[in-house]
Amino acid sequence: MVLNNIEQLLEKYEDGLTTLKEEAQLKDYFKQETVAPHLEHYKVIFGYYIANQQETFTKNVPLNAKNNYKIKWLSVAAVAVLMVGIYFNRPKEDTITEADRLAYNQAKSYLELVSRTFNKGTAQVHYLGAINKAGTQVDYLKEMENPVGRILNNNKPQKQ
Repeated sequence: MVLNNIEQLLEKYEDGLTTLKEEAQLKDYFKQETVAPHLEHYKVIFGYYIANQQETFTKNVPLNAKNNYKIKWLSVAAVAVLMVGIYFNRPKEDTITEADRLAYNQAKSYLELVSRTFNKGTAQVHYLGAINKAGTQVDYLKEMENPVGRILNNNKPQKQ
C-alpha cells in the first residue's frame, strides 16, 4: 500500500501538483536504504535535494562601506572640462564688411531683374491657361455626344 501511495505521489510530483507535505513524504521515502528497484532512479534526484538543503555558504563576503569620492570628483572635473571646451570653441561672431554688403546688394539687384523678366514672360503666356481649360471642356462635350459609347465603356470589366 505504501509503494502504491509513493507511485501516485511521484505521478503528482512529475505533473507539478504535489504539496510541500507530499514532497516531504517523497524525500523521507527516498532517504531510506531500501527502495523499490523500479524507483531507484528517483533516489538520485531526491538525494540531490537533501544534499543541497544541508549545503551552506561559508566564505566571508567583505562589505565595502566607504564612499568612493574619486568617481564623484572625476565626474565634476569632466563636466568642468566640457563646459570650458564649449565656451572657448563657440563660433565667433562674423563682422560684415562694406565689400560684403556691396556684393550682397549687387546679387540682390541681379536676382530682382531675373524675377521681373520671368514675371513678364509668365504674363505673356497667361492666355495658355484659358486655352487648356477650354480644351478639357471640349473633350468633355465629345464624351456627351456619344452616350452609347460611354455606357459600353463603363460596363466593360476593368483590368487590375
